[in-house]
Amino acid sequence: MLLAFLLTACANGVGVHGTPGGPGLRDPYFPKAGNGGYDVAHYDLTLAYTPGGSRTLTGTATVTARATHALSAFDLDLKGLDVEDVTVDGRPARWNRAGQELTVRPHDDLDRGATFRTTVRYSGTPETLTDPDGSEEGWLPTADGALALGEPVGSMTWFPGNHHPSDKASYDLTITVPKGLQAVSNGELRSEQTNGARTTYTWHTAEPMASYVATVAVGHYDIRRSTTPDGLPVYVAVDPTEAKASRTVLARIPEIMTWAQRRFGPYPFASTGAIVDRPDDAGYALETQNRPVFPGTPDVDTLVHELVHQWYGDSVTPKSWRDMWLNEGFATYAEWMWDEDHGGDTAQQTFDALYDHGEDDHPDLWSFPPANPSGPGHISDAPVYQRGAMVLHKIRQTVGDPAFRTLIRGWATTHRHGNADTADFTTYVEHHAPGKNLTPVWTTWLHGNGKPATP
Repeated sequence: MLLAFLLTACANGVGVHGTPGGPGLRDPYFPKAGNGGYDVAHYDLTLAYTPGGSRTLTGTATVTARATHALSAFDLDLKGLDVEDVTVDGRPARWNRAGQELTVRPHDDLDRGATFRTTVRYSGTPETLTDPDGSEEGWLPTADGALALGEPVGSMTWFPGNHHPSDKASYDLTITVPKGLQAVSNGELRSEQTNGARTTYTWHTAEPMASYVATVAVGHYDIRRSTTPDGLPVYVAVDPTEAKASRTVLARIPEIMTWAQRRFGPYPFASTGAIVDRPDDAGYALETQNRPVFPGTPDVDTLVHELVHQWYGDSVTPKSWRDMWLNEGFATYAEWMWDEDHGGDTAQQTFDALYDHGEDDHPDLWSFPPANPSGPGHISDAPVYQRGAMVLHKIRQTVGDPAFRTLIRGWATTHRHGNADTADFTTYVEHHAPGKNLTPVWTTWLHGNGKPATP
C-alpha cells in the first residue's frame, strides 16, 4: 500500500522527501516494541470506561512528538481496540492496522526536527496480555473496575504510542467513570468533577515517564492523603477490603521516603504513594510511577523495593529490556540496605546466605548472567533480581562504603529522568572509582556464567 502511495505521489508531481519511520526498535527481547523516526514529548489521553458487561473503553489520544528524520509515514503501537479516525496536525491522515502496528500516513511529509501532533480516536474492549513468563499485563478487569499494568508492553492495550522504555514523555490523563467509582493514575490529581451519573478525574504527570510504568486503576478505593516530613504529597488508594490490613505498613511511606532520600538522593518526582488492589487483581507488584501498585497488602520489604524503583527504573530507565538488572538489582539491594539500617541482617550476611543457599529458594539463581537474560520470559527471574543485587554488593566491597554511597547517589542524579544501559553504568562506576580493579566484578558477577567459584 505504501509503495503504491509513493508511486502515485511521484506520478502526480508531488515531491516525496520522507521515508517511513519503521515498526519496532529491535529491542533484544521485544523487537516489535516501540517505533522509529520520532520521539514522543507528551501524551494527552481522554478516556471513558464502564466496568461490567462489554467493559468498553473509549479514548482520544493526542501524541505530541518530534520527527528524528523526515517522515512519510510512522507507526504507533496499539494492540486490539477499534480505530475510528486519525489526524496529524489537525488534518485527516490515512492509516492501516497490522498486528500491534497502527501505521499513519500524514497528509504531508514531516520534516526532520518538526514537532507534530497525532490524534487517534478509538474504542473497544481492552485486552489482557499473557507475557512470555506467564504473567498477565495490559488491561486487567477487576471485581469493581479495572487495573492497567504495562510491563513490558501492556500499555499498548489501552492507548496508542511509542511503547518502549527508551522513549519517555509527560502525560495528561482524563478519565470518566460511573459515579461512585474512583480513577487513580500517575502524577498529581488536578480535578475531580461529577456530572450526573459520571465522574471525571484529571491527572497530570510533568516528569518524563516510560509507558510501561503508566497506570490507571478504576474501582472503589479508600483515599488517604498525607505528606512526608519535607512536604512531599502522599496519595494512597486502597481497595476497602485491604484498608485495615494495609494501614500500618502504608503509614510507613513517609519514613521510607526519608530513608531513601538519604541513601539515594533527592526524590525525582512531585508526589508519592501507593495503589493497593485485591490480591487476585494482579499477580505481582509493579513500580508504576509516583504510586506503585500492589496486589493486596505489601510487606515492608516489598514496599521499600517498589518505592526505590522510583529512583532506579522510573527516573533512571533502561535503554532496553536487556538492562532490567539496573532496575531490579538496585531495588533488591535497597531491601538489603533497609534491613541493614533497621536492625536486620547486614547486606554482607544477606549476600553470604544467598551465595551459600540461594538455590534453595531460587533454583535458577545461577542460570544466566544478570546483564544477559536468556530470553524474554526470563527478564524478571532471580539472576536479574538477586544476582543483580550481588553485583552491587561486590562493587561496594571493591570501592568501600563511602565511595559506594556516593556512587549510587551520583548514578541516580546523573541520569535523572533519562535512560541508561549496562555499559553506561560500568563506565560510570570505573570513572568514579579510579584505581579500583572492577574487572572481576564485571567478568565474574555481571557477565559470567554459572556460580562464581568463591563469594
